[in-house]
Amino acid sequence: MEPVSVGLIGAGPWAERAHAPMLAKSPHVRFAGVWARRPEAAARLGVPVFGRVEELFDACEAVAFCVPPYVQAELGVRAARAGKALLLEKPLADTLKGAERLADAVGEAGVASQMVLTLRYTAAARVFLARCRDIEPFGGHAANVSGVLLGGHPFGTPWRLEHGALLDVGPHVIDLLDAALGPVTGVRAHGNPLGWLGMLLEHESGAVSEASMCMAAAGDLPPATFAVYGKTGNAMLLRGGDDDPLARVAEEFAQTVRNGGGHPLDAAHGLRIQRILAEAESQLATS
Repeated sequence: MEPVSVGLIGAGPWAERAHAPMLAKSPHVRFAGVWARRPEAAARLGVPVFGRVEELFDACEAVAFCVPPYVQAELGVRAARAGKALLLEKPLADTLKGAERLADAVGEAGVASQMVLTLRYTAAARVFLARCRDIEPFGGHAANVSGVLLGGHPFGTPWRLEHGALLDVGPHVIDLLDAALGPVTGVRAHGNPLGWLGMLLEHESGAVSEASMCMAAAGDLPPATFAVYGKTGNAMLLRGGDDDPLARVAEEFAQTVRNGGGHPLDAAHGLRIQRILAEAESQLATS
């Protein structure tokens, strides 16, 4: 398979730590260059830096995004209309309207899309989900607690400080419970995205799950946990090992682009997750 030429939009901490090395190391893609609002940060990535985003589009066949959600929502539409396949971060946008506009642009242009819901690409999560299918699951719970919002954290970026756990951690948690227990059809949210946030999820299968999220906790904290219970057993997500999920992201994205087919974690899936987030956000605003 000929490598897919991919341009990167964004040069922040996560782009430097994750996206740029992923694109540079993968034998399935060719890292064509980068555009960022801060050219001096882009220059550190060791690839051509483009002064205009349209110049980046001209130099590649696909675009990877590592920017705040509201920027992705705007530039993703432009990239789709330029005929570029999209490798998208979560959440799809900062608002439901922005997510709908981006997903519509992807559909209208007929371009490939794929979400970087990193957890779903780990070997551990795939073993976990396979186990869930075998136990006739009826319920589960998840917890994800960190101190990202306390100050001084490299990922304590303005959009995370504004929206908190709901838009940052929420997509990962909802997506994995959705995959484990069936499509989420309802949500009841309580708490504070900048403090402690709880969600009760109802699934199409009749299963129910609970999620606790916080990004403002201090001290030594346990790793994120996911557990599902069923009629014939239970499944726990066990993390660890030398798994490289980002290598799998790049490989699957290249296959999606070259095969001209869809990916289960495409922009339409991201929009479905965003609708759940928007409903939770609405409930929190009126509680």
